[in-house]
Amino acid sequence: TRRKYATEFKREAVQLVRSSSQPASQIARDLGIDPNMLSRWCRELGAIGTQAFQGQGKPRDEEMAALKRELIQVRKERDFLREAAAFFAKASK
Repeated sequence: TRRKYATEFKREAVQLVRSSSQPASQIARDLGIDPNMLSRWCRELGAIGTQAFQGQGKPRDEEMAALKRELIQVRKERDFLREAAAFFAKASK
């Protein structure tokens, strides 16, 4: 099975390589990953920058869509309650 690493883990590993005086191969062994993988992460982050490690994008896109739907629903409820409060405030006067 293929192991998957979080974007934050990859970025922190690359940052550790850049800021440490230890060789990248030693840092990779300490982190429990293949040195070639860590080297590839360093190249990717250097070449692409902030767009590196995007992955397939499906889970994040699905989560984003769900959050947008929830936001729309919450706004509808808020607006309804605001209108109801205004209506009853006028009715009680």
